[in-house]
Amino acid sequence: MSTAQQVPDILSPEFAADPYPAYQVMRERAPLIWHEATQSYIISRYEDVERVFKDKNGEFTTDNYTWQLEPVHGKTILQLSGRDHAVRRALVAPAFRGSDLEGKFLPVIERNSRELIDAFRHTGSADLVTDYATRFPVNVIADMLGLDKADHDRFHRWYTSVIAFLGNLAGDPEVAAAGERTRQEFAEYMFPIIRERRENLGDDLLSTLCAAEVDGVQMSDEDIKAFCSLLLAAGGETTDKAIAGIFVNLLLHPEQLAAVREDRGLIARAFAETLRYTPPVQMIMRQSATEVELSGGTVPPGATVTCLIGAANRDGDRYQDPDRFDIFRDDLTTSTAFSAAADHLSFALGRHFCVGALLAKAEVEIGVGQLLDAMPDVRLADGFDPVEQGVFTRGPQSVPVRFTPVAG
Repeated sequence: MSTAQQVPDILSPEFAADPYPAYQVMRERAPLIWHEATQSYIISRYEDVERVFKDKNGEFTTDNYTWQLEPVHGKTILQLSGRDHAVRRALVAPAFRGSDLEGKFLPVIERNSRELIDAFRHTGSADLVTDYATRFPVNVIADMLGLDKADHDRFHRWYTSVIAFLGNLAGDPEVAAAGERTRQEFAEYMFPIIRERRENLGDDLLSTLCAAEVDGVQMSDEDIKAFCSLLLAAGGETTDKAIAGIFVNLLLHPEQLAAVREDRGLIARAFAETLRYTPPVQMIMRQSATEVELSGGTVPPGATVTCLIGAANRDGDRYQDPDRFDIFRDDLTTSTAFSAAADHLSFALGRHFCVGALLAKAEVEIGVGQLLDAMPDVRLADGFDPVEQGVFTRGPQSVPVRFTPVAG
């Protein structure tokens, strides 16, 4: 097993600037690293990360979320296992697939996207991050839950604080304190709304969560609050960065952008390849339940394992020419890319596969389609070179574009 001294450190400025060369070194020379600063074992090869996520032999748990998530969200579905996890997932999952998603929430997605585009469609310029991507998924989730979108700035501040807490690998005490403050503020905001909604059920997702019952079990106010907190953070930050990432990747590959503009059925391919090539969530942690043999050595029981999704998704043993963005690649299956049978690792896999994957797909297909309609000749602003930022989550902070306005 390697030590962190032999490879670029995940906490270094060089890594933050561009982690992909470091990922290659890790995969090739140091597939298992003990990282002293984060007190975790770092893995980077596709086969190892896939094995940890699928966890067919009960070797890994999500016990790490007790310290990683609970301080900001409260106890979430991600920490549960066995029957507790199965029951609560059964309570929330229907809202994110099938008839509920199509009947209730596609109109919400379409409306929220259009409202944001209407603010800039006639101007000929926009920043796809600040004008659209950071607002769109949070507005959709607030609408789905029946919360007041006028509180958008609060929601955005909260989820930004939560994501900073989760990615606080260096242990900054101010970031930790802000994250814990957010938990308190969000609880004070949500509990009165949950109590009122239990008394006056509507057809929104929050009402569905309040009324949902499996085998006589209902979600408690705390369960619901924690799930809403998780939904805002996970659904906001990731879809936000995915939409920005899709446009950057397509704008830098004009022939692929032209193909997507011509055939909107390719948006799902562009999304799947963006999740592989520049995943919004670069790393996810698990905890070993037993001693486990992985590439490069052994992980003892009870250890934190940092799974580098960004590295695994560019493993040359799994993908041909992995450092090339190619929506037409034949080693990434679009039809399964948003299910637990996905080839890429960006939604995790197994029983903790992202419950919101189909919601994200719907948001991206509708949002990207509407943006292309409004901006048929979209191009990056002159002289602008898109730069990704972030270590735990990663994406462009700004994507200024120009276009010829069209009526709409």
